[in-house]
Amino acid sequence: MDPQSSTATSQVRRGRHRAAHRPLLTAVAQAATGQAGVITGRGAVIAAAGSGVLLSLIAPPAQAAPSTEISTSLTGTAMKGKLNTTDINALASQARQTVAAANVVAVNPTAELKVEKSAVTVISAAENEAYQAERAAEIAEQEAEQRRASIVSIAMRYIGVPYVWGGTTPSGFDCSGFTSYVFAQVGIDLPRTSAAQRYAGTAVSYSEALPGDLIWSPGHIAIYAGDGMQIEAPVPGKNVRYTSIWQSGPVFIRVG
Repeated sequence: MDPQSSTATSQVRRGRHRAAHRPLLTAVAQAATGQAGVITGRGAVIAAAGSGVLLSLIAPPAQAAPSTEISTSLTGTAMKGKLNTTDINALASQARQTVAAANVVAVNPTAELKVEKSAVTVISAAENEAYQAERAAEIAEQEAEQRRASIVSIAMRYIGVPYVWGGTTPSGFDCSGFTSYVFAQVGIDLPRTSAAQRYAGTAVSYSEALPGDLIWSPGHIAIYAGDGMQIEAPVPGKNVRYTSIWQSGPVFIRVG
């Protein structure tokens, strides 16, 4: 064989021998260095220490905020394929920061999931109709109660307004003009005269009377304020007043 060819063959063989026994750690370190920028963006950390190789993949939780990207600015030696202790510590520190920044929800392994169960009641159409009617009646009564309270409150505002025959405004009221004006403020239209207002609603007994009902007696009408009291525009020369019921045998009338 030609000496030069033998020498070349020997060099090739030596080159292959060195490549075959290239330190595994250095190869992994180069791969880690070259891919760090891509892998860390997905939450992976690659490090080598001692005689072993540590590959750690940290998957960020669903819906978590994007992790802080681990820096690939290693030392010049590391970029050449070697990771020293300082480089490994830097990677580990950045990895811990990345994990700490992720929105991870920890659940106690002994936690129990409890689901409350509610009973379902099935009723007939007739029962549902009865219930709806009862509920509607309750709502109507609540609205009526609020309206009666408003009637008393509005009437009290005009105490002191002078009695004026035929008066229907706050500049002067007669008895039926006063009640008509007050009820109109809550959306109820009353007839103009006291005789007609007598039949504007349903008559109730004294014991059943509620504030906001009308109090009628021949030739006069007033507003019941509760506790045996009334608000009225009495007679010429007097003003609207809050006073006790003086009429003999009045009729209480519920309107609306």
